[in-house]
Amino acid sequence: MTLFRVDASIRRDGSVSREVADTWQRAWAEHHPHDAVLHRDLGASPLPPGAWPLAVGAGLVPEDERTPEQRAAVTLASNLGDELLAADAVLIATPLYNYGIAQHLKTWIDLLITDPRFMAQPLAGKPVTLVIARGGGYAPGTPREGWDHATPYLRQMFGDFFGADLTVVVAELTLADSVPAMADLREAGAASKAEALRLAETTGRAHAQLVAAKRADGALEGVA
Repeated sequence: MTLFRVDASIRRDGSVSREVADTWQRAWAEHHPHDAVLHRDLGASPLPPGAWPLAVGAGLVPEDERTPEQRAAVTLASNLGDELLAADAVLIATPLYNYGIAQHLKTWIDLLITDPRFMAQPLAGKPVTLVIARGGGYAPGTPREGWDHATPYLRQMFGDFFGADLTVVVAELTLADSVPAMADLREAGAASKAEALRLAETTGRAHAQLVAAKRADGALEGVA
């Protein structure tokens, strides 16, 4: 089995998205302790921001007319696609930055879309867990309801466009402990984080069992 994990937080220490994702991964490892884990840390090693326009430009000219830079960008996009398509399960952890998607996560997604394989629901049926950490509160009825422009986009891209079997785990009010003006929200923030950790553990275990069952079914079909 192969788990592909993507992290987008620019923080390592104190990152709630990483902490929740770690919980998910530990639950997965209970069932797959010796299986491969491929990790792409976009927060620590961002993709080159100029790669996407080069890959797009390469698609507009004949292959023999592409520049070396365009060829390199196309190769990068293809390699990124290979990583994702080869995985049995996918775990993506990201914070909400400035009410939107992390820049380097968006670059990764944009590059994937330049790969022709990603235009026809390439992740159909594949279990994908999306872990999102939000510093504030964006639930219905809150002052900033509707300000989260990342979660709806990510749901549509991975669930509708890529066709994944998507689970979303959200921890919000993660800044309550460090922002004095949010002191009265600390209890709610702690409860949200605890629920995210619980759901991450449950989902990691469930996805591990699901993937194992699919592999077993495939092996039996091969024998038959």
